[in-house]
Amino acid sequence: MSIAAAELKKTPLNAAHRALNAKMVDFGGWDMPVQYPSGIIAEHEAVRTKAGLFDVSHMGEIRVKGPGALALVEHLTPNAVSKLEIGQVHYTAFLYENGTFVDDLLVYREGEQEFLLVVNASNSDKDFAWVQQHAKGFDCAVVNESDATGQIALQGPLAESILQPLTRTPLAPIGYYFFTHGEVAGIRCLISRTGYTGEDGFELYCAAGDTERLWNAVMAAGRPQGLMPAGLGCRNTLRLECKMALYGHEIDDTTNALEAGLAWIVKLDKGDFIGRAALLAVKAAPAPRKLVGFRTLEKRDIARDHMPVVRDGKPIGYVTSAAPSPTCGFNLGLAYVPTDLAKVGGRIQVEIRGRAVDAEIIPTPFYKRQK
Repeated sequence: MSIAAAELKKTPLNAAHRALNAKMVDFGGWDMPVQYPSGIIAEHEAVRTKAGLFDVSHMGEIRVKGPGALALVEHLTPNAVSKLEIGQVHYTAFLYENGTFVDDLLVYREGEQEFLLVVNASNSDKDFAWVQQHAKGFDCAVVNESDATGQIALQGPLAESILQPLTRTPLAPIGYYFFTHGEVAGIRCLISRTGYTGEDGFELYCAAGDTERLWNAVMAAGRPQGLMPAGLGCRNTLRLECKMALYGHEIDDTTNALEAGLAWIVKLDKGDFIGRAALLAVKAAPAPRKLVGFRTLEKRDIARDHMPVVRDGKPIGYVTSAAPSPTCGFNLGLAYVPTDLAKVGGRIQVEIRGRAVDAEIIPTPFYKRQK
């Protein structure tokens, strides 16, 4: 192991990944599996047709609890927290005053005045500091539970049938973006019907020290049905096919929630929140750019993240994410382009290794599962 690898943060499953001969990479300062010997395409297809198991223990968890918890989380995020039922989850964001992204996150409503905020690994420390900074004046406690928490994600059409024999908690009644608490393989877990792949599945949160035992139990239960361990490589192609935003790509501190196609998480009528005034101004003005989906017209032309979108040799936008799609069978991507070029069926050009190649704007999401 290199000195650099030794300095990376490790999840409780690091040894398990290495025992499976995973290819490990530096992912936002974490030593994480990008793929296993099976390969990205096989792992991707397993999630779409059977099931895959992901280590997501690097994600951050922040608990907010107390009489002022609801008011604080409403102030911090643009989605309508007060409308969440206890046991329900929603997708939202932390925004700067100018409406751009500190991060995106999930909010779990654990009680009337108790919330679990699940944030991106690379932003975890920044997000915790952000919440602490804005919690002043609100009567609540803010606790960083990231190091004490493990998390795995079982994703795919067979996820429920694999997981149900391991728990007495009935899984079928848990709706999409709802959660409950129960034991899985004798381990106390938060069982959440959420994920980042576009498939049905569950994210299981447990004590960090129980994570490897939980991972091994789920893998053993699922192998006869075709369950495979799955790495960051297929996690990226799966989420891209479903047009799920990735921080540092579709969203960052230079993009606002409306141009990113996330108006559905912005409830401008709910009352004040950080970034609301800026987003009201954005909504009132013509949008200069838009996030679109595209496919390159030639099979050999594979766009990659951050490549320029050009016109007459001059950059007019950029690719946020791109990859060959195992499910769709063509090379696809997302890009910010001028609004007047953002019509479905229109053509753009992407600069790939000095060549301007043709691409067609197509509807998104590129893939949507049949429910």
